[in-house]
Amino acid sequence: MKLALAGISHRTAPVEVRERLAFRAEEIPAALVEMQARGAKEALILSTCNRVEVTAALAENVPADALLEGILTGRDGLSVEEVRPHFYFFEESEAMRHLFRVASSLDSMIVGEPQILGQLKEAYAQARDQGTIGSVLDAVLTRAFSVAKRIRSETEIGQNAVSVSYAAVELAREIFGTLQKKRVLILGAGKMSEGAARHLLRAGATEILIANRTPERAAELARLFRGEIVPYESFAQRLAEVDIAIASSAAPGYVITGEMVRRAIEARKNQPMFLIDIAVPRNIEPSVNGIEHAFLYDIDDLERIANRNLEARREIAQQAESIVTEEVARLEARLREREVLPTIVSLQEQLEEIRREVLERYRGRLGSLTAEQAQAIEALTRGIVNKIAHGPISEIRRHAAAQAVADAGREGELISAVRRIFHLRDRRGE
Repeated sequence: MKLALAGISHRTAPVEVRERLAFRAEEIPAALVEMQARGAKEALILSTCNRVEVTAALAENVPADALLEGILTGRDGLSVEEVRPHFYFFEESEAMRHLFRVASSLDSMIVGEPQILGQLKEAYAQARDQGTIGSVLDAVLTRAFSVAKRIRSETEIGQNAVSVSYAAVELAREIFGTLQKKRVLILGAGKMSEGAARHLLRAGATEILIANRTPERAAELARLFRGEIVPYESFAQRLAEVDIAIASSAAPGYVITGEMVRRAIEARKNQPMFLIDIAVPRNIEPSVNGIEHAFLYDIDDLERIANRNLEARREIAQQAESIVTEEVARLEARLREREVLPTIVSLQEQLEEIRREVLERYRGRLGSLTAEQAQAIEALTRGIVNKIAHGPISEIRRHAAAQAVADAGREGELISAVRRIFHLRDRRGE
């Protein structure tokens, strides 16, 4: 069997194509059955907002195109010709490399993000429950998981914020040390402030106050974050209560002034306040930066932090790519050795059978033997058999471990020659 992968991702297809090919969770079991009907001995489907991929163990005579046809089954209005330009196809070591890179988030839109590993593990569990994970995919996927873990532990690929909203959390941690029990005010209800609030809550912030000119949007966010709605015209009176203020109002001028913040800091008895201005034009008066115990960052500050960290991750990714290359070579050697194992076992069994037949034939001529003599003859004949087998077995293993593609063909020729010379039975299908 050969390992094959077919897919599209954010790198090769726009969202309009990806969304038409995406699988809902409840559709995947039937799709896996369809893959098997098209020649996949084993199959796994990974479907996220950024990629749709099928990984399979195929019979040698089944083309990888069969996976694409399987993906399109039941999707009216989509043809192979229409989507083929967006698809990539990998086999054997290149498929392994791709899976290792996906699991390690090296192929993600944001390098280092942890979500994709969990999604791949869920896809593996679903395929296993469906009975479409066998020895090939099990070996490749479990190694992919361990490669991702190794990259996380040996590099700093997952560290530091690489999005504007998460950069705000990183800065807040620097200011407060911990975000446990911190209170947050959202002023305006834009998507970026929503994202920052979500990250702050995950980091330990416990209360959200929401002030927005549109009551419906304020109510929506209040439900989302289990927050408290504050009338927009009176948020200034509540400013002293919050540790973190996120401003993303569409107001044309400053809605939080230096005087507001100065009064709030005094009321807080000089406890620090972190202010995030994500609005364009800005919502918070720049003079706030000059107020002691007030820490103001605007969207440019956050983007600079995110971009700097993203560049650092890209440099770290080069270390991770080296680990992927090493692990692909290791797994490829292991799988190729497993492929030749039936030939090695067959050769050992054949030579042992010949040894026993010859011993049995000549046992009568040897007369009565003491226990020591019988043991000596047994050891002598086993030694001869092992000596004969050593050369062919060593050469088979050496070729199985070779990494050059050219060696793969020579390996097949060698195995065929060994099987012919020693008249070995074909156990590879057993």
